[in-house]
Amino acid sequence: MTEHTHATHPEIIKRLKRAEGHLKSVITMIEDGKPCLDIAQQLSAVEKAIVNAKRTLIQDHLDHCLEETVGALPRDKRQSIDEFKTITKYL
Repeated sequence: MTEHTHATHPEIIKRLKRAEGHLKSVITMIEDGKPCLDIAQQLSAVEKAIVNAKRTLIQDHLDHCLEETVGALPRDKRQSIDEFKTITKYL
């Protein structure tokens, strides 16, 4: 398999490491018997970091890999591709 990297990968790694830190914190909080409200807040932070990382990865893939596969298209033929890229922002 060939190396597959994009400019956003360092940002994605940063987000995932942040999620990893939050997750470790959640585990410690549960082990220490911390209040459920505090644990839920940390879990929300983990979830948000992962969702943002996924969204960035998908958008970057569409912006680069899909464009590379489709290639240059006349403006009148790009509408479906552009709409697809736009709608995925709501995932």
